[in-house]
Amino acid sequence: MPFGYLVTVAIAAIGTLCALAPVPWEHPLGRPSYFFGLAANELPFAAFLWLLLLPTALAFAEGDIDSAGAWAIVGLAAVTVPGLTVVAHRAWGERERIERAMAEGLGDGWRATVAPDLADGLRRRLPWARILVLPILRRRWDVRRVANLAYGDAGRRNLLDLYHHRSRPEGAPVLIHMHGGGYDGGRKNTQSLPLLHRLAGRGWVTVSANYRLKPDVRHPDHLIDLKKTIAWVREHAHEYGADPSTLFVAGSSAGGHMASIAALTPNDPAFQPGFEDADTSVTGAVILNGFLGTYWDQGPESSPLGHARPDAPPLFIAHGDLDPLVPVSGIRAVADELRRTSSNAVVYAELRGGHHAFDLYHSLRFEALVDAIEGFTAWARSREREPRP
Repeated sequence: MPFGYLVTVAIAAIGTLCALAPVPWEHPLGRPSYFFGLAANELPFAAFLWLLLLPTALAFAEGDIDSAGAWAIVGLAAVTVPGLTVVAHRAWGERERIERAMAEGLGDGWRATVAPDLADGLRRRLPWARILVLPILRRRWDVRRVANLAYGDAGRRNLLDLYHHRSRPEGAPVLIHMHGGGYDGGRKNTQSLPLLHRLAGRGWVTVSANYRLKPDVRHPDHLIDLKKTIAWVREHAHEYGADPSTLFVAGSSAGGHMASIAALTPNDPAFQPGFEDADTSVTGAVILNGFLGTYWDQGPESSPLGHARPDAPPLFIAHGDLDPLVPVSGIRAVADELRRTSSNAVVYAELRGGHHAFDLYHSLRFEALVDAIEGFTAWARSREREPRP
């Protein structure tokens, strides 16, 4: 029995099964199902190449397929391939589905309303070489990371990383991203890196920040840290070539919850103790696999709907329809209510076959989403330039 070959094929098979039918997080098998399914769901091409095709070829080349058990492993590899094909097919159609969501949220002719200088830079083709060959290499040579800048007095939990193009262009817009982790874990420089590096490579200044966690603090302390980050950016980001008058907030999972409330509570002194005069308004918000309910045992004021307002900035929400941690039905309801309340645009992109944490890799799904986010921010920036009545 070729045990090395068995291990690689078993990982691919279990990951594919968990990608196709993820187990809810609260189930005893929810946690292993999540971790096995995540990589297979976002990287089906890599799973096929590195866990099925090459190990099978190597096993045959070395003469290891010489028993009934070995042939059974070959059979398992063979039946895993159609499952990975289904996973890849789901992601393949994501670009078209996201484009429909953009048209629904921004209007059918939204691209025609984008300023020409911003429209020229929008990417029309996916980076297939990176998706197929280097999906886990999330950094770019032309982007510089300035690490561990302090924006508050809570030690390492009040540090941020700043990314900018090495040419350091002037007048760069800013995007701040907050990590996920259920408010009791996680750290900067781990999530949405393909997005942060893509925008920084296009001349933006992007920021990834830590924030204080449970059980040491609770809501709204995490939100206050995001507001402090916005205030720090407004005061210091010009030192790195930014023009923070154009500033978007973004977040993954718990970070999406935080970003959504920050966008809906500009300059609210209740969330700015000691820096009440700082401008914490934002141009728009991007929410990825976000938790958008109430903060555990607290009331509606701890949820984005508790702060919904007609003058909300543009919002972009993306969520997987197979998310095992944050069920999609609740996110649909929140997006619908935000649309009813806000006079501004709310884009809701539901990702077919998407799980939680789809923003980790240069996957087919997330690259399509990165292009849409860049389009959304270009649309919002173009509207900012329009003369006010």
